[in-house]
Amino acid sequence: MGHGKETPRQKMIGMMYLVLTALLALNVQKEVLNAFVIVDEGMTKMNENYSKKNEEMYFAFDQANAQNPAKSKKWRDIAYTVKQKSEELYENIQDLKLKILSTAGEVEAVKGREINTMLINGKENTDVPAQVMIVEGNGKKLKAMIEDYRRYLIEQIDPKAEALINSLETGLSTKDPEPVGGKTESWESEHFEHLPLAGVLTIMTGLQSNVKNAEADVLRYLYTMIDKGSFKFTSLEATVIANSNYVIQGNEYQAKVFMAAFDTTQDPEIYLGPCDSVRTEEGYVYTEKKGFNYGAPLPVKKGKGIYSVRATAPGEKNLVGIIKLKAPSGGQDIIRPFKTSYRVAEPMLVVSPTKMNVFYLGVDNPVEISVPGVEAEKIFPSISNGTITKSGKSFIVRPSKSGIAQINILAEIDKQKKQMGAKEFRVKIVPDPVAKVAGIKGSGVIDKNVLLAQSGIVAEMENFDFDLQFKVTEFKVSVNVGGFSNDKTSKSNKFTPEQFNLIKGANRGQKVYIEDVKAVGPDGSIRLLGSIALTLK
Repeated sequence: MGHGKETPRQKMIGMMYLVLTALLALNVQKEVLNAFVIVDEGMTKMNENYSKKNEEMYFAFDQANAQNPAKSKKWRDIAYTVKQKSEELYENIQDLKLKILSTAGEVEAVKGREINTMLINGKENTDVPAQVMIVEGNGKKLKAMIEDYRRYLIEQIDPKAEALINSLETGLSTKDPEPVGGKTESWESEHFEHLPLAGVLTIMTGLQSNVKNAEADVLRYLYTMIDKGSFKFTSLEATVIANSNYVIQGNEYQAKVFMAAFDTTQDPEIYLGPCDSVRTEEGYVYTEKKGFNYGAPLPVKKGKGIYSVRATAPGEKNLVGIIKLKAPSGGQDIIRPFKTSYRVAEPMLVVSPTKMNVFYLGVDNPVEISVPGVEAEKIFPSISNGTITKSGKSFIVRPSKSGIAQINILAEIDKQKKQMGAKEFRVKIVPDPVAKVAGIKGSGVIDKNVLLAQSGIVAEMENFDFDLQFKVTEFKVSVNVGGFSNDKTSKSNKFTPEQFNLIKGANRGQKVYIEDVKAVGPDGSIRLLGSIALTLK
């Protein structure tokens, strides 16, 4: 905005108000009211643009303060107070707009603090704006807030800057309109009474625009009070640099959050490689490393370098380089080094069957242990019951007793071993196998000749994932002969000739019992298995 006379923008807003007032004085139709919606949307976008421009000014104050706090701090502090007061007034106006819509029941047009004026149904409503702003006294309160804001801004300006002061008084004017026909009207009545809802919202958006415009004018004035920084930046971006994007529970997450600035009109030169440095009284001066071939610079898009490389091998990777900026006055180029690192980890999948956390005695229990983001060779497990040893990419657990076994995990992160947690497992005895003959367990019917063709008894594991072999060491065959039980025992897994003779002497329909079956497992323990009752046919 210029100073002294009204700028084209001020004139445009003034003419819009005149047209708005004239239209509102008529019995306008909805098509006309929708025109105000379009004007409101245009002003809202304009306010967003002013906000972005103002943020650039605040960044310029920060830059100047960083370079020369003695000269800049006073004006930077005033600028941020202007920012605070501008935001407070702007948001107070927004609160009143939301209150009007809420009172009018226009909930569909509001999302959070944003307003979609196209979704307003009662654009012609003249009662609610007057109720909220006139009857409830909010118009007078808003007038007082604008006056306080205007008064503060003018107090920060040298009285000799008459053009700027006049511009602020015009843009933030709260004067009552001139009497018409001997009838006087207040500022708040002129803006909010007897006007349709769509028109009032547009007027209030215009007031917000005046606030943003006044803020921009005062910021430019304040910035003339200090020396400008060495570089000009055309874009701002919020930036977060974390020490790691992967954090284990119980460890600390750290991040540097700041506003990064870059010049989208002049791309920097970015190279990968080291640099030389010399320490001076003002700090380090960096130069290209003599004799080093940097190769082609990184591609740059809108002031930001793009580094891309395919991760082909796991491990810690380092990235070092330099950024070269052209000095604004044709001086020596500015060079700054950068360094970062990242970790490449192998793809991994961790599946934990929480209801089956069981180890078995006497067998090798394979365990897969992984910590996302940590290489396998930097994981160190230990166990409270038995042993755990490395086997290829997995581990083998052999517990020493039944009960509970707890595996504790240490992982090397940032060259330090850190506790990753612990997991408990139940330790159980391997379940008993099942005694079978000719594939029959428990009881069943079998052809006599089929039974006589069998060599002996087997012990099989059922529904058990481990490949374990149990061997029958003893069993007894019993047959009822003449009302008396006759039995013969085998001390192996094979039928003895005596047992075959008992089976041969049995008649069809008679039962043959295989009892007292004993088997030995891989851990050497003796298991007593269930009996088998066979009916001959």
